[in-house]
Amino acid sequence: MEQRLWNHLRDRRCGGYKFRRQTVLDRYIADFHCAEAKLVVEADGRSHDGTQERDAARDEWLALRGYHTLRVLNTDVRGSLEGESAS
Repeated sequence: MEQRLWNHLRDRRCGGYKFRRQTVLDRYIADFHCAEAKLVVEADGRSHDGTQERDAARDEWLALRGYHTLRVLNTDVRGSLEGESAS
């Protein structure tokens, strides 16, 4: 699902914003990162089951540095982007 989401974020396809994939932010790796908007987008799937505390601590750490975190469930990516071409 990350690849499908990336296809919609890359090349400034999302509101003209530049996103980078798998960006290191100190001790964390963001799935998708937009420095201009101070936004981190995380694609959450089964690998995040049972990691709510760790994710919350990470989101708090990012927030203290001015970042907003948007968590997107893989099922939402699948459903919302269903049938759209994966350029």
